[in-house]
Amino acid sequence: MSSRPSPPVQAVVFDLGGVLIDWNPRHLYRKLVADHDFIEWFLAEVCPPSWNAAQDAGRRWAEAVAEATARHPEHADLIAAYAARWPEMIAGDIPESVAVLEALAARGVPLYALTNWSHETFHHARARFGWLEHFRDIVVSGNVGITKPDPRIFRLMLERIGVEPAAVAFIDDVAENVEGARSVGMRTVHFTSPAALRASPALAALLA
Repeated sequence: MSSRPSPPVQAVVFDLGGVLIDWNPRHLYRKLVADHDFIEWFLAEVCPPSWNAAQDAGRRWAEAVAEATARHPEHADLIAAYAARWPEMIAGDIPESVAVLEALAARGVPLYALTNWSHETFHHARARFGWLEHFRDIVVSGNVGITKPDPRIFRLMLERIGVEPAAVAFIDDVAENVEGARSVGMRTVHFTSPAALRASPALAALLA
C-alpha cells in the first residue's frame, strides 16, 4: 500500500537566529575580553546557553543578571553587559538567506517566523531588519512562554497558519528544533547553508 503523497507547501516558517540573523554573544565579548579561552569559559559557566534560554522562555533580564551575579559576583560587569549591550551580539543579517526569503516573498508564498527570543530584546531586531515585514506572523518564545523544541510551540504556530502540518515547511539550524517540528507533522529543512536551503526539496518547487 503506497503512502499518501505530501501536499504542496502552502506556507514557510523560518527560524531567525542562525538562519537569517547572525546572533552570537561572542560578537560582543570579543570586544570586551582578549582571552579566547576565558570567553568560552564565561559563556559555558557564567552565562551559558541554558541561562540565556530562560530569557527566551520569558524570564526577565533583570532577574537573569541578578541570578548570574549572585553566582559570580567577580564578573558582575561582564554579566551586566550581556543585557545592557545585547544588540552588539547581532553582527547583521545573513544576506544569502535573506535573498531566499525575498525570493519567496516575491512569489507570494505565505511566510512566518518562529524564534526562541526574549520578549525584552526582540524589538531590536524589528527596528534593524526591514525584511521582517515579509512575515505574516512571528511567534516569539518569550511572548508565549514556550521554547523550541517543545511541540506545543509548533502547534501554536500551526494554529495561527491554519493549514495542515504537512503543507508547512519549517527551517531551523538546530537539529533538536527540526525534530520538534517533525514530531507534529511539519515538513522540515535543517539549515546548514543558504545554498543548501535554496536547493532543499521543500523550497525548490516554490523557487522554480
